[in-house]
Amino acid sequence: DYVRYAPEAANPLKLVWVAVHHDKAHFASTENLPYEKLIAEELGDAQICAFTQKLVDIGVDPKNYYFMPVHPWQWQNKLLTVFAPDIARQFLIFLGEGEDQYLAQQSIRTFFNASQPRHRYVKTALSILNMGFMRGLSPYYMATTPGINEWLAELVENDTYLQSTGFKILQEVASLGYHNHYFEEAIKGDSAYKKMFAALWRENPVAQLQPNQRLMTMAALLHTDKHGDALIVEMIKSSGLGTSDWLKRYMHAYLSPLLHCFYQYDLVFMPHGENLILRFENNIPVNAFMKDIAEEIAVMNPHASLPEKAKRLAVDVPEELKILSIFTDVFAGVFRFIARILEEHGDYPAGQFWQVVAEVVRDYQIQYPELAEKFARYDMFGPEFTHSCLNRLQLANNQQMINLSDPAQNLKFAGTLENPIAAYANKY
Repeated sequence: DYVRYAPEAANPLKLVWVAVHHDKAHFASTENLPYEKLIAEELGDAQICAFTQKLVDIGVDPKNYYFMPVHPWQWQNKLLTVFAPDIARQFLIFLGEGEDQYLAQQSIRTFFNASQPRHRYVKTALSILNMGFMRGLSPYYMATTPGINEWLAELVENDTYLQSTGFKILQEVASLGYHNHYFEEAIKGDSAYKKMFAALWRENPVAQLQPNQRLMTMAALLHTDKHGDALIVEMIKSSGLGTSDWLKRYMHAYLSPLLHCFYQYDLVFMPHGENLILRFENNIPVNAFMKDIAEEIAVMNPHASLPEKAKRLAVDVPEELKILSIFTDVFAGVFRFIARILEEHGDYPAGQFWQVVAEVVRDYQIQYPELAEKFARYDMFGPEFTHSCLNRLQLANNQQMINLSDPAQNLKFAGTLENPIAAYANKY
């Protein structure tokens, strides 16, 4: 299984396709992407005809079914047995493998189409334990996923500051969720058994590339090879920019949009390295693409005025914990590692790195004097911040370390950490 499916093995595979009955499955999409258009673009006419003929041959009406991709491991190890009653009753029909070859991405269950590199990513449910979660997909969440993405995309497109940073989201434009009513009736609470069978399609940034540009997961900036060479150091060297100037470009693409979303909209993401794709031109950061939208964003204001399709994003978080969406997720989760790498491999002092961070924060604050009250309430230059312990979350519950509907509920704390930009509070 490791050799076949692990991202680092980089072995192409074909997705399994099944037909799911309309009575059991729910399709949702953005406004201009009906099911027929999506499947025509993803499968092509020949594959659609072949799958349709299979349904005709066994005596069912193709008009009553959706075509749905499945991770091959999930089909063999979970669906064949757990969903056997639905297979027997032809609510779920095996069609075979698709033609296209896919490559697993860092998140394991999301696939890049290697045969058609401009096609959408496909994300599938995968009932394995990885990094604090069972990696299923909720059919309930899938029903609202495209609508949430539409709302956020409109917000980003209409915000002049976010446009100035180049910040973009990769919309989850369509989803299919399959309901196993046996489990839904037997298990009233949240359960991995309710998340075994769903899929979504996500936008692909490859089509947006210009000459001399390339894409890279932000997690790659933390990579040091077996020879001790750090990727970020080599990229800076080849860019023609000094380290501070390169970092300012990077911060403008990554940190500045996060600050704006937090202070302007109470909107937070899960901005770790795997959730960001960076666009580079001649190895200089151009802009960031945020992904994993519907499951991992939140509006930290239970009284926020949101459209019906986005209402589940509103969460109630204690005031003193809100700023941790920057301090924990960005400072502790990303920047402290970059600072260490640059100091050890690039002869760039950590203090100088944090000074650049402070400059970017202050530059943003200067642009928005009307947010002064929020800047004071959620102080980026305070002397310390609460130490949120991510490893303890996994020790407490390694199958669901965070409750997405109440993200503060399970947090574990241990004292405080010194704020690395506090020293620059009065220098700008």
